[in-house]
Amino acid sequence: MKTKIGVNGALGRMGKRILQLAHEDKSLHITAALDTPSHPRIGHDAGEEAGIGRLGVPVVGVLPIDARVEAIIDFSMPEGTMHVLKTCVDRRIPLVVATTGHTEAQKREIESAAHHTAILFAPNMSLVVNVLFKLVRDAAVVLNDKGFDVEIVERHHRFKKDSPSGTALHFAKVIQEAMGEMPVRHGREGLVGERPAREIGMHAIRSGDNVGEHTIIFSTLGETMELVHKGHTRDAYVHGALAAAKFLATKGPGSYTMNDVLGL
Repeated sequence: MKTKIGVNGALGRMGKRILQLAHEDKSLHITAALDTPSHPRIGHDAGEEAGIGRLGVPVVGVLPIDARVEAIIDFSMPEGTMHVLKTCVDRRIPLVVATTGHTEAQKREIESAAHHTAILFAPNMSLVVNVLFKLVRDAAVVLNDKGFDVEIVERHHRFKKDSPSGTALHFAKVIQEAMGEMPVRHGREGLVGERPAREIGMHAIRSGDNVGEHTIIFSTLGETMELVHKGHTRDAYVHGALAAAKFLATKGPGSYTMNDVLGL
């Protein structure tokens, strides 16, 4: 039995790649494609827009009432998330939120939606990044109160709009949960004095077409450990999102994470 999925943000770069890889996956069936109602390509066939041939699924601004969808993957913009979120809540459709850059108020609304339908809201869809979250947590627990400085460096393409990345912020949250309250210092400039013992340095680099890199540094006098993830293509995030959609399609209302998908 194939899992019927919809894609929100279907006309974007990530949305098109989701359509391409979902079309190749024999366990998935694309039944809906959405994007902003004002997009000039609304009404066009989603498959033709993604370069995979006609699917018979038009890109629409609002999910048709008769659409048969078991899970929707949202890879759009924060405004796009909030638009499809209401539909998913009203119709009890599981939603994978792979979009980043939401405001705190929007995050609370997404989390609240889990009372009505299955929600998987992840700062990063990569399977390896989610394993790295666990490794960083383990390292932070072991190295806590042992004199280690913590720095996070993230690199992304020049077109990324939010900074630092949602993934980098989540790494900081993981470390704070393990090591206690530590303020985040976003870069350093000028005569700032010696580095405080308990802070997380955060540095965002924007250059070229970098898919995404995150380096978490634990360093003390005499030794350093770096935990690194490098995304070579965006397919890593797409494969994770598809795995999440398959997982979520059979779940009832609740808040889920990639740890649930991976069984961590």
